[in-house]
Amino acid sequence: MSDQIKHECGIALIRLLKPLEYYQSKYGSWMYGLHKLYLLMEKQHNRGQDGAGLATLKFDLSPGKKYIHRFRSNGQAPIKEVFAEVNAFHSKIEDKNPDLLNDPIWAKENLPSAADVYLGHLRYGTFGGDDVEFVQPLMRENNWKSRNLMLAGNFNMTNVDELFKVLIDLGQNPKEYSDTVTVLEKLGHFLDEENQLLFRQHKNDGFTNKEISDLIAKDLDIRKILHEASKDWDGGYAIAGVIGHGDAFVTRDPNGIRPAFYYKDDEIVVVASERAVIQTVMNVDTMSVKEVNPGEALIIKKDGTIRSEEIRIPQKRTSCSFERIYFSRGSDKDIYQERKQLGRFLVPQIMESIDHDIENTVFSFIPNTSETAFYGMVDELKTHLLEDQKKEILSLGEKIDKKTLDKILARKIRVEKIAIKDIKLRTFIAQDKGRNDMVGHVYDITYGTVREGIDNLVIIDDSIVRGTTLRESILRILDRLKPKKIIVVSSSPQIRYPDCYGIDMAKLGDFVAFKAAVELLKDTGKESVINEVYKKSKAQENLPKEQIVNYVKEIYKPFTPEEISAKISELLKSNEVKAGVEIVFQTIENLHAACPNDTGDWYFTGKYPTPGGNKVVNKSFINFIEGKNQRAY
Repeated sequence: MSDQIKHECGIALIRLLKPLEYYQSKYGSWMYGLHKLYLLMEKQHNRGQDGAGLATLKFDLSPGKKYIHRFRSNGQAPIKEVFAEVNAFHSKIEDKNPDLLNDPIWAKENLPSAADVYLGHLRYGTFGGDDVEFVQPLMRENNWKSRNLMLAGNFNMTNVDELFKVLIDLGQNPKEYSDTVTVLEKLGHFLDEENQLLFRQHKNDGFTNKEISDLIAKDLDIRKILHEASKDWDGGYAIAGVIGHGDAFVTRDPNGIRPAFYYKDDEIVVVASERAVIQTVMNVDTMSVKEVNPGEALIIKKDGTIRSEEIRIPQKRTSCSFERIYFSRGSDKDIYQERKQLGRFLVPQIMESIDHDIENTVFSFIPNTSETAFYGMVDELKTHLLEDQKKEILSLGEKIDKKTLDKILARKIRVEKIAIKDIKLRTFIAQDKGRNDMVGHVYDITYGTVREGIDNLVIIDDSIVRGTTLRESILRILDRLKPKKIIVVSSSPQIRYPDCYGIDMAKLGDFVAFKAAVELLKDTGKESVINEVYKKSKAQENLPKEQIVNYVKEIYKPFTPEEISAKISELLKSNEVKAGVEIVFQTIENLHAACPNDTGDWYFTGKYPTPGGNKVVNKSFINFIEGKNQRAY
C-alpha cells in the first residue's frame, strides 16, 4: 500500500496446560510459553507499530505474592523494548545465580515472566492517543482474583457514545472516552455482577467467604458475561481476555469482521490474529489451526477445559477483505493464492491500457507487499502471450521459417525491479516545508530498465487510498525513467467510504476516489447532488443508528467506475510528470471471485455490516461539507 494507513491490531494468547516443570523437562526451558508469545508477537509486528504489551498470570500463588504482571511500550521498537524489560529480570539472576534460571518452581515464585497464561498485544492506534496508557493489555484490578480482568483486542466500536452513556447510567465514571475503556468497563461490570450473584448463592448455602472465592472461580459463567456485555456492541472485534483466577477467552464479532485463530493440543492453547503465524510458531499444518467462528467465544477454564460457545447470533459473514488484499501476512496458504488471483484478474484491463503492446511494456510492483499479486499478474500475462504466440505460429502454417519462429518465441514478459524503498530515509522525513522534496527520494529507481519514450511502465499496488504518495512521490520518481506511459494498477477496487471497524480511514475528504466523484459532479453540472446529499445526511444526523441510510452512495451513482478512475488519473498526475498516466482499479466482482469467503467490502461499496457503519459515513460526509477535519467516530 503506497499510502501508509494505520490498521488493525494483533492479539496473542498463550495458555499453558501443564506445570512449568513439564516444559523444563521436555523442552529444556520453563520459558517455552514466553518464547512462543515472543514469536507470535514478532511474526505479527506488521499489525501494530504504535505500541506493544504483554501481561502474565500465575496460578495458585499464596496470598501476598504478585500473580499478575504487565509490560508495555510505545517506543520506536515496542516489541523489543517490552521483552528487554522482561529479560532484565533474567539478566540480574543470571549474573548472581544462573542455576536459579533453570528452576521453574523458583522462577514462578520470583520472576514476572514465569506464568501459566500470557496475553500479548500489538497496537495501531485508530482511537485515542499515542500515550502508553492506551497500549494494551488493559487491566481492571481488584483484590478478589475472579474480579481482575486483563483485555487485549483488535477492535473498533462505532457507537462509543452509546456505550459511554450506558456506563454513566450504570453509575460509573469512566476515566477515558474511548472504545477500549468502554469495552473493558462493560465486561468488568458484568464480571462483577456474576461474582456478586455467585457470592449470594454460595453464601445462602452456608459456605465461608474463603470457600466462596474458590467456588466462584470454578462456577464463573464466562459465556453469560460475554453475552450480557456485548449486547450493545456495534463494530468489528476479536477480543482476548484473562480473568485473575485463571479463566481465559477470545471472542469474535457476529459478522466475523476481525480475524482470530487458535491451535490447541494437550500442552498448550495458542490464539493469534493470523493462521499462518500460528502455523509457523507451532510448526503445525493448516488443518490444525481453527478459526474462532463469528459470534462465538473460545473459553479456556482454569481447570484446562476448552470449549466454544455462541455469544451472539452469527450474521452474514462479512470478514474484512483488506485482510486478504494487504493486512495479513501473505504466507497464509489461502491468502497467497487469493492475492495471486487478484493479480490475474487485472490482466484484461492492463492489456487494454497498453493497447495489447506487451513487447514494449515493462512490468513491476510497488510496494513489496504487492509482490504476490504481481506474480499472479505475470502468470496470466505469460498465458496470454503464449496464446498469442500459438495463434501467430499456426496462422503462418507451412510458410514459417526458423528466423520468424525464433522471433516469435523470443517475445517475453519484461519484468524488472523498478523501485527500491529506502526505509531509513523514510523515518527521517518530517512534516515541514521540505517534506515533498524528501518524499521524492523514498524510493530509488533502477535506471536503464525502460526505453525512453518507447516503453509503457505498468506498476501494481495493493490499493490506492489518498493517492498522496503516488502524486507527490512515486509517479515523479517513475517519470525519471521517461516511459511513454505509466499505468498504476490497484489490486483492490476504489476506496470510496470510510472504515469504522479498525482501519484508520475515517475521513471521506481524504479519499482520492471521493475527490474524483465530487470533481466530476462539478464538471458535469451536477453539483446540486452534493447539496442534496448533505441535506439528507443532516436531516438524519440525530436519528438512531438503525434508521440512518447511506446517502453518500448518491455521490458516485451518476458515474461508471471507469469514469471515476479516469478522473483519479487526472488528479494524481502533476504538471512535472511528462509521461501519460492511467490508474486502473480492480472490479468489485473480481474481488469477490478472488476472495469468496471474505466478503466485507464496505469501504468499496458502502454496504456496512452493522448500523453503526451508516452512522459513521453519514457523520463523515457532514464533517466534509462543514469543513471539520476530524474523525467520524
